[in-house]
Formats: sequence, C-alpha cells, structure tokens
Amino acid sequence: QVQLVESGGGMVQPGGSLRLSCAASGFTFSSYDMSWVRQAPGKGPEWVSAINTGGGSTYYADSVKGRFTISRDNAKNTLYLQMNSLKPEDTARYYCASTRNIAAAIAGRFDYAYWGQGTQVTVSS
Repeated sequence: QVQLVESGGGMVQPGGSLRLSCAASGFTFSSYDMSWVRQAPGKGPEWVSAINTGGGSTYYADSVKGRFTISRDNAKNTLYLQMNSLKPEDTARYYCASTRNIAAAIAGRFDYAYWGQGTQVTVSS
C-alpha cells in the first residue's frame, strides 16, 4: 500500500520557521522525483519545490526561492521542506507528491503518481 504521510505543519508567526517531513512507504522512494505542492483556501494548487531522485538537483517557485529548502533522505524514505522567513501568504495546506517527470512538475502540471494527505501551515500574528 502506497503511503505519503506529511508532518511538521502548525501555526507560526511571520518570520518564523517550520520543517515539514514526508514519510514514504509502499513504493521505491528513491526511484521517484518528489515535489511539495501547496493549496491555500479558495485557491488552486501551487507547485512549491521539487527534487530529483538523487537529491542533487533542486527547484523552487519564485515565491519561495531563498526561503525554502527541499531535501530528501533516501535511506529513510523521507522528503523534507525547511521553511524559513515565513510570510502570511505561505499559509496553505502542504502536500508531498511523487513523479517520474520532474520537468512536468516544475512546469506546474499536477499529474503526480502519488499524493499525501497534506499538513496545514498557518502563518499569522
């Protein structure tokens, strides 16, 4: 059974930090590129960041570049998103998703193989 389970969300003040994790099971995690996608209330999904299978190439949306860092530990089947200097506009539900086509992910296409259930991030004073 394929599972992607996100954790680490919560409420934080503007300027604060959070680290999201995504634990994968039921498939060969190291064979898939991975993305973080977020969706704010009343808005469509937004691609946030992606990382290739080996972790050597990372990509970011302009809205988070320089503030967020994506990483992965294939030995632990886990994907991470370190989020610093958080802003109210980062408030959203954050999902991890797996793909074999990182170019499509970066282009904003959401045809992922697997999705998690998401974790809520709220940035508010």
